[in-house]
Amino acid sequence: MATERYNPRVAEPRWQKAWDEAKLFEASNDDGRPKYYVLEMFPYPSGRIHIGHTRNYTMGDVVARYKRARGYNVLHPMGWDAFGMPAENAAMQNKVHPKEWTYQNIAVMRDQLKTFGLSLDWSREFATCDVDYYHRQQMLFVDFFEKGLVTRKTSKVNWDPVDQTVLANEQVIDGRGWRSGAEVEQRELAQWFFKITDYAQDLVDAIDDLDQWPEKVRLMQRNWIGRSEGMLIRWAFAEETVPEGVNELEVYTTRPDTLFGASFMAIAADHPLAKTLAAENAELAAFCEECRRMGTSAAALETAEKKGFDTGVRVRHPFDPEWTLPVYVANFVLMDYGTGAIFAVRRATSATSTSPTNTACR
Repeated sequence: MATERYNPRVAEPRWQKAWDEAKLFEASNDDGRPKYYVLEMFPYPSGRIHIGHTRNYTMGDVVARYKRARGYNVLHPMGWDAFGMPAENAAMQNKVHPKEWTYQNIAVMRDQLKTFGLSLDWSREFATCDVDYYHRQQMLFVDFFEKGLVTRKTSKVNWDPVDQTVLANEQVIDGRGWRSGAEVEQRELAQWFFKITDYAQDLVDAIDDLDQWPEKVRLMQRNWIGRSEGMLIRWAFAEETVPEGVNELEVYTTRPDTLFGASFMAIAADHPLAKTLAAENAELAAFCEECRRMGTSAAALETAEKKGFDTGVRVRHPFDPEWTLPVYVANFVLMDYGTGAIFAVRRATSATSTSPTNTACR
């Protein structure tokens, strides 16, 4: 018996046209069926859909179609992550206005996505560069600010000197910007911060109620929130080894029980003490600059050779003033964790220690 061979160039446009005319995938707010929301990560409008997009939106579409078949009123929208410096840099490179460049890319990618036949509600489409979208973000920011939930402070960022933009840790590859290839710099920039940490305990406690989430995902969420129980310990300096006016080194630790195993102190290259000492020591200043060129992602810190610079400064042990420990500037200590200073212990397996066997100290 003869069978008709599937011809996507003929069948897909025919059925997609029928779906559009019937508004089959448009979700109604007045629909009495139980509601179900499917949302994949919005694509950045770089200009072309690639196989990663295909994988991502196909998986979401399977869920949306399954739930729709099970009798749910499914909302499955599409949008565009279209606001930021990369779009402006790309537009300047192509000598086109950023708005024109971005919306041109969206139009191309929209047409490509529609050929997939995904069950998307295109009537809900928006881009984060739409005025109607980002002005509401600004309104939300003002609300947060007025409630005291936003603060402004300086923090270290990955800076691409060619693209003139901040990069996420994942965009720094072997110390260089993923797009420009330029050597990334560590810069202190004034930024706005939401006070999420004020609610860290509430967030951690709520994870226990997510009993249908996989345990590995819940663990990832706990690690992302980053709340930890610990203690601040103040170490007095040996007076003869530090500049005048410098009194003590404050260290945060989750393992105060290992205090009697302390072997040395390590501070971040951007620690105030490191900056003070580097101002009078060219070799230390060069080492600190080398540390700033490293990526700050977990992967970069784990794979990089551990290095330290002996500052000549020593601290006194809190329980034995006659026991002093050296202070190093280290490339594996981050200023934005704890106080930017740690004490290492003799056992490399200790949770407090960051003293691996391949540490190179000058």
